[in-house]
Amino acid sequence: MVVFADTSFLFAVYGNDVHTPAAVSWLRETGQMVCISELADFELRNALRFAEFAGRLGSGNAARFLAQYASDCATGRLRLEICNLADILREAKRLSGMYTAEKGHRAFDILHVATALSRRADRFLTFDANQKKLAEAEGLRVTF
Repeated sequence: MVVFADTSFLFAVYGNDVHTPAAVSWLRETGQMVCISELADFELRNALRFAEFAGRLGSGNAARFLAQYASDCATGRLRLEICNLADILREAKRLSGMYTAEKGHRAFDILHVATALSRRADRFLTFDANQKKLAEAEGLRVTF
């Protein structure tokens, strides 16, 4: 089974937010390896640093959380998937054309779903309600 996570799930695991207990519990209970894209990797790193800048994380916590994240990547708990950006953008354009005018999807949300679809994911992990609707409309099984 191929499981892809978006940044809202990753931030819950590594950024200590309201969804952290559910995300960590899911990881422990399933033991499932989770795939992430370069886009999610970038967005998580930036989100952690921005949360520290904005005072939502204490000083030094972004670096600590990023070290935990790097450790999970190194041990195989997370797998960074190398994806063809042209394929993802082609899929994202299709999704945007089909759904954004009526459902209001943001660009990065579309890119996360497009990546999961292009990698033939079976399950998609997200805490973003609107992104969940998009993923489900495209046939992905969504958790959270």
